[in-house]
This record gives sequence, structure tokens and C-alpha cells, in this order.
Amino acid sequence: MNTFDVEWLDAWSPEEGSARAAALFEVTFGQAPAGVWSAPGRGNLIGEHTDYNGGLVLPFALPHRTYAAMTARTDGRVRLVSAQEDGEIREIALADVAPGAVDGWIAYVVGVAWALAQEGLTLGGFDVAITSCVPYGAGLSSSAALEGSVAMGLDALYGLGLAGDDAGRQRLVAACIRAENDIAGAPTGGMDQAAALRTQAGNALLLDCRSLEVRQIPFDLSADGLALLVIDTRAEHQLVDGQYAARRTTCEAAATALGVGTLREVTDVDAALATLGEPETVAALVAAGQDVQVASRRVRHVVTEIARVQEVERLLDAGRTAEVGPLLTAAHTSLRDDYEVSCHELDVAVDSAIAAGALGGRMIGGGFGGSAIALVRAEDVEQVAGEVAAAFSSEGLTPPAFLVAVASAPAS
Repeated sequence: MNTFDVEWLDAWSPEEGSARAAALFEVTFGQAPAGVWSAPGRGNLIGEHTDYNGGLVLPFALPHRTYAAMTARTDGRVRLVSAQEDGEIREIALADVAPGAVDGWIAYVVGVAWALAQEGLTLGGFDVAITSCVPYGAGLSSSAALEGSVAMGLDALYGLGLAGDDAGRQRLVAACIRAENDIAGAPTGGMDQAAALRTQAGNALLLDCRSLEVRQIPFDLSADGLALLVIDTRAEHQLVDGQYAARRTTCEAAATALGVGTLREVTDVDAALATLGEPETVAALVAAGQDVQVASRRVRHVVTEIARVQEVERLLDAGRTAEVGPLLTAAHTSLRDDYEVSCHELDVAVDSAIAAGALGGRMIGGGFGGSAIALVRAEDVEQVAGEVAAAFSSEGLTPPAFLVAVASAPAS
């Protein structure tokens, strides 16, 4: 038995998280908040880099949440403070929020208010204090948790009436996506925001990113004697450094060259790859500034990943959850080799987990750092975590941290 010390990232209880946010608000602004709202980080069982290609994803909410204590203002201004930043008050007029005008973490907050206003909804300024136990930079979507918590607060403070049903929550999702894309400048798809706002406790969310239809799939690994181990590699990733945007641009160029709206419409990967090698298609890709071989690899990942999501859905429906493991590993190989978004730390995490007895594993999130997941037998959680930590030590890497993912509740 490996006894290597490991660090576990525990989630706060809702009571503790709310109390922390309310206390920060009162210390900062001199009064109690009108309320506290929260939204979860997300795990993703399978379906990576498929969301902005109109594909399928299968995320779930983590118990780790971001908490926003908020009160409305009458002067159109926003004052913000975060326990995870420097604790300094930031202030901005909502009228000054526009694409390219706001930097840093506050863009994810004021961007939500801007996006809701762009939809014709009436709302004003607010004071907000943020605190969170969602690991930052870990590929677990701390940004969507921040957006979702603020969206819920604004919905309540200004009586928008959107949070009460799934259709309204989808409108909040759309506002959060627009905030991240247009104000924060991260060209993400919609998986993270949907996971924060549209999931249900005990379920994974099968999201069709083309139709925006969702299906709740029961996801209680403990009932099958299994657990999903999340490994935070501590290799921090960024989605605004150009690499993520480059992948999206290549996929969009390939779809155009193939004569489809999105890569979701490609059903025969071999035929698509053959088409990408034809002179006319090659010329179109080159004219768009794309390398043909790179574009082919990106297409192969997206099309095969969507197929893997569909296969995992079938296995979960059939109660054959343990058989999901090899599909996770196949997804990691595709993300590493065809999509080229893995890194040394992620590869070490996946390889060492599987060597220690995991049924399968893969990187999750945008890539270039962040977290990996490993499907393990429940009794093997400590052993696998210890072996992964030992592998990081032997490679001279920053020690990773761990959590056991349980499908949890959406923003509330």
C-alpha cells in the first residue's frame, strides 16, 4: 500500500460558504447583504472541445461552489471584492462595461450584468463580495461558477424571473456565455455555464450544444462501487492565451471547408478526412491560414469524441458504468495526440492513475494544465491518489491535489 501524503481539496458546506461570503460583504461594505447565491464548479465525464463544435458533452456539478453575497444599488455602479484576489474593492459604472473595456476577474462579474442588459432586461448596479472553494486554474470552471452565482443574484435582486425553470436558466446560461466571450475575452463554448446552472444533483447533464436540449442521466458512482477521482495537477491553465482560440478557429475553418455549419454534422470521419485532402479543400484551408494536417487531426478528435459521448451515454443507461473507463483513456489519447491540448503533468496524472489500477482516465477542461479525472473502484481511491502523488514527486513536479467528484446541485 502506497502511503505517500496527498492533499485533499474539501468542499465547504453551503452554510459555511454563505457565512464566509456574508461576512466578507459586511466587513467590506458595512452592512449585511440582501442575500447570498452560489454556483458550482464542474467536472466533465466526457466530451471535451466538442461544445463550440455543436457537439455533445456530459458534465456534472461539483460540490465545490463559488458564493456571491450581493445587494442592489440605485446609482448604476458596481463595487466588487473577492477573498481569492487581493481583498481590495473594485468599482465600475455599468455604463462603462463594454467589450475590451474591462480586465481581470471583475469582467466575469460585470459581464453578466452587461449581457442581461443587452437582452433588454432591466437591472442596475450592485455591491458583491465573492468567495469560493472551486480550485482556481484547475480546469474545473471557476469562471462559470463565478458567472452563475452572480447571474442568480441579479435574477433575484432585480426580479428577472429566470431562475425558476430550465428555460429561464438557459437564458441565464446564454448571458454567462456572452459575458465570458465578449467581456472577459475567453472564446469558450457553453458547457461550463450549462453545468453550473442546468444540472441536477445526482445526475450528469447530457447537453446537445447544437439544439441546447438537455437530458439528466443518473450518475451515482457509489452505487456501483466506483468513484471519480479528480487530480488537480497544479499546472495552471489559461483560456485567454490564444491556444484555445486557435483550436476553435481551426475547427470553424475545417467545417467551412467541408461545407457544414459545425463539425457536429460530420458523421463519417474517414470520408471527412479524405475530403480534407482534396485539392479544393486544401486550397480553402491554406487560404484560411490553416495547416491541412493539423486541421485533419482536430476534426478527427471532435468527431470521435462526440461518438465517445454517445457510447458513454449508452453504457450509463445500461448500468455498465465500469466499462466507461477505456473510453476515458481513449479520449485522453485523442486530446493529447490529435487535439494537442495535454501537457506533461496531465499525462503523468493519467498514466500513473491507470498504472495504479484506475479503470481509465483523461484530462478535462480546456487543457494545457488543469485537472485530470480517473475512474476508480471506491476502495482504491486512497491508493490511486498516493501513487499519482508519488509519480509527481519522482518527476520533480509540483505536488498535485485531489478531490472525489460527486454529482451535486446547480446554482441556487
